[in-house]
Amino acid sequence: MRFSGPLLPEGEAADLYVVDGRVTFEPQAGAETRARGWIVPGLVDAHCHLGLDEAGAVGDEETVAQALTDRDAGALLIRDCGSAADTRFVHEREDLPRLIRAGRHIARTRRYIRNYAHEVEPEDLAAAAAEQARNSDGWIKLVGDWISREAGDLTPSFPAADFAAAIEAAHAHGAKVTAHCFGPDVLPGLLDAGIDCIEHGTGLSEDLIAQMVAQGTALVPTVMQLDKFPDHARQAREKFPAYAERMDDLHARRPQTLMAAYEAGVPMFAGSDSGGVARHGNLPGEVLALRRLGFSAHDALGAASWRAREWLGFSGLVEGAEADFVVYDSDPLADLEVLRRPSCIVLRGRVVA
Repeated sequence: MRFSGPLLPEGEAADLYVVDGRVTFEPQAGAETRARGWIVPGLVDAHCHLGLDEAGAVGDEETVAQALTDRDAGALLIRDCGSAADTRFVHEREDLPRLIRAGRHIARTRRYIRNYAHEVEPEDLAAAAAEQARNSDGWIKLVGDWISREAGDLTPSFPAADFAAAIEAAHAHGAKVTAHCFGPDVLPGLLDAGIDCIEHGTGLSEDLIAQMVAQGTALVPTVMQLDKFPDHARQAREKFPAYAERMDDLHARRPQTLMAAYEAGVPMFAGSDSGGVARHGNLPGEVLALRRLGFSAHDALGAASWRAREWLGFSGLVEGAEADFVVYDSDPLADLEVLRRPSCIVLRGRVVA
């Protein structure tokens, strides 16, 4: 097959050929032209929950429906950020996005959403991290902080020493570690322990941002999810006023916090946080949210495409790369709304949508 048009991010026009599931720029006699337009390396949802809804794990049929919805929005590579379902079967489906599984969330007992996480006490955290690392695709997910009913506020889920032991255990098994982090208190211990990525990151400060830059720690802000903080605060205000005030403050400061990380050079990637209560197929919405936050169009799209692919060990549009890409009728860098209207989606060298 042949595809013609400007290739992002460089934007130079070319003829791209697909042979045996790979990209080549060597002309192929008799190749059929399948699409013309702006060609973008397959989109990446770096924070997604396949196999999960608001009540917990869903069955394989619903998991497939979720994955197809994400795929048809251009997300051809998904980094799972915790699922109560066993989604390993997705690897066997050629029509579903490539999936990097993080296993199940690891949370403190009765300190997270019911039916979502593997819940443990501090003394068992490192063993749980090792178990999830063995059963994952090279990532695990910790719940760094959550509301404490005793404190009435957002607090770290585990002591810093136990987080450090868990990160060390996961690293020893070859897995990277990310953590859900809304507030500031949990971040110093996680960063000092060498965590690989932070999810959300609304509690970051200037010194912690500098530490992330120095260590190369990534940030997936899930901007659309952060827009829900006022709802969290409103629901908790009567019973947990300190928590409500905290969430209101984090929400008010989030644009400055996240832009400070962006401008400092923290590696930042797009994640829709779909699954649970957020709908699948809205990765383009997260790219647009990054743009509204202050990212350049180039960086907002790169956070969901070529830069994210490189971060997770996949290629862009280069000779011999996986033939995973999306074609658009017009230039998405001129108008990111175009991402909502892909004209052709190629996954593993096959036109799938």
